[in-house]
Order: sequence, then structure tokens, then C-alpha cells
Amino acid sequence: MDEVTIQYRIPLSRKDLRSPVMIEGLPGIGHVGKLVAEHLIRELSAETCAEVHSFYFPPHAIIGEDGVIRLANNEISLYRGEDRDYLFITGDYQSGENIGHYVLADAFVNLAADLGVTRIYTLGGFGVGHLVEEPRVLAAVNRADLREGVEAAGAFFHRDEPAGGIVGAAGLIPGFAAIKGIEGVCLMGETSGYLVDPKSAASLLKVLSALTGLVADPTRLHERGAEMERALQRLIEGQQASQDEELRYIG
Repeated sequence: MDEVTIQYRIPLSRKDLRSPVMIEGLPGIGHVGKLVAEHLIRELSAETCAEVHSFYFPPHAIIGEDGVIRLANNEISLYRGEDRDYLFITGDYQSGENIGHYVLADAFVNLAADLGVTRIYTLGGFGVGHLVEEPRVLAAVNRADLREGVEAAGAFFHRDEPAGGIVGAAGLIPGFAAIKGIEGVCLMGETSGYLVDPKSAASLLKVLSALTGLVADPTRLHERGAEMERALQRLIEGQQASQDEELRYIG
């Protein structure tokens, strides 16, 4: 296996794609980006056209429901829209090593350049360490002239957020894209960072839909968010009840 190996199920070439846009949503904080990408793939019936393997992924084999083992991977899916095509990148993991983040990000951007991609959106979570009632969507761009349109779609730019920059694919891909002359937009949904966060994903989906014109019913994301809020409330109530019970035995 090479550092990065792309195995195609369906051939992809520049001449077969119409002004393609790439959307990356790999696992990260709150799994926010992954939730959005997988939701769009499912709702739009995007077709998986390639698998990405790398020895920078963690040494973890995935066991399917049928008991069959497969290597951890990323997937590239294609949705043919009315006016242009969309390539989605999602999967099991990001790199387990620092150098792997660079190698994989470079590989994805090189693929985008080869296929004539004009803009790349990277999706992720912005961990704030506490529960968020109304998650904002923070943004960063690789060209100053992109900012106005992203703000108009409902995203926010703040000088000190996220503090320390953007770790992983969500930040590196737009950086590499700038070198290739490809527009890059990073969207990050506010999230506690403690749990998988469909509520933050729904906020991010709204902004991404405004930017791309992709229409996907957000009902499932909202339902998952409500389920997680109820589960969290039960957990909090259970912990409180346990603490009250312990206090009865003190003194």
C-alpha cells in the first residue's frame, strides 16, 4: 500500500464533471462535519465512487454486521446536481499521525485539482466545552473576497475563534487548496465537544445549504438532536438522584 491509495468503483475524470464542488466531512469534534456530510449523501442518494486507504489511518479493522472485516477507509461520493456536481469526502477516521494529516490533505486537494474542482468546503466542529442552546457556525476562508458571501449565508467570523487555529483536514485542506488556486471555505458548528452533536450539525447544514443550494430535509438531524437532549437530561437527572441519595447517608 502507498501512503494514500485511491481505489475507484466508478471512474472519475474532469471531462465528466460540471464545475464540481468538493465537500469534506470527516470525523472530528462532535462528529459535526461527518454528520452533515453523511446526511447529505443519504438524502441526495449520492453514489460512492472511490475508497481511500492509507497507512496513516489508525490500525483498526472494521467488522460489518455480517461479520466481514474491511480496512478503515475514507470514501468519495458523487452527487450530480442540476447545474453542477458535488464530491463528498467522509469516512471512518482522519490520520492518527501529524504527518498523515498533511499527506492526506495534500492528496485530497491534488485530486480536487485533477478533477477541476472550483471550491472546497470543509466541515467540522468548534468545541466550546459546554452545552450550546443555539449553535453558531464559525467560518474561515482561504481568500478574503469569499468572506462576504459566507457571512451572508449565516456564518460568523471572529478574530480569536477558534483560538489556536484549526486542527486536521478542516484547516489543512483549504490551506493546500489556496496553493492550487482553489477556493476554500471552512465551516465549524459550535459544540460542547463531549458528545456527537446533531443539533450543531443541523445549524451547519443550514449555512452550507445557503452557500451551495443543496436542499436536504434536516428532519432526521433535528430528531437525533432531540433524542440526544432527552438522553442527556435523563443522565443529568440520574446523576442528581444519585448525589441526593448519597447525601442522605452523610451526617
